[in-house]
Amino acid sequence: MDLVGTVAVAAGTFAGTNVDDLIVLTVLFLSARAAGRPRPWQIWTGQYLGVGALVAISAVAALGLTVVPDRWIGLAGLVPFAMGVRGLVKAIRGGGEDGPVIAGSLTAIVGVTVANGADNISVYTPLFRTIGLGASLVTVAVFAAGIALWCLVARRLGSHRRIIAVVERWGHWLVPVVFMAIGAVIVIESGLLG
Repeated sequence: MDLVGTVAVAAGTFAGTNVDDLIVLTVLFLSARAAGRPRPWQIWTGQYLGVGALVAISAVAALGLTVVPDRWIGLAGLVPFAMGVRGLVKAIRGGGEDGPVIAGSLTAIVGVTVANGADNISVYTPLFRTIGLGASLVTVAVFAAGIALWCLVARRLGSHRRIIAVVERWGHWLVPVVFMAIGAVIVIESGLLG
């Protein structure tokens, strides 16, 4: 595959498998703006570490090792779901006076990123298996650029006045529900329940 084709496939793969991540990142940046946690550097670093872990698992799997059976990847959806439940309970107990902090640490952000992107392993593994080492390295570089783009877009969305107004008013309820929905979708789409 030529360089332009490799970049195009990598960009399409990243965008297609990480559209939902844009929502998660926007929520995290909104939380950072409203409550001061997590810090923006934690969001950026957590995103890179989380996607890096997914790429590493996929690369190992592409070498022929079965790291995690596909149907069990859905268990990763329990991470954002549990964080959402915890945030909702906190909102109910606290009357919604605190900001919408769900993932306030680097570790939590990495966990959410891995959980939200666990289904990407099923896409990345065959891709890495079929394109070879050189194209895989180009793909990883494109993914790194994609993460930066996603973080910039999410930060911009997270600083939009109307979005901030909604989150300030309803964020203590909205953010946990978004995390619970993301977790539920991961579990359901994995086929774990069926």
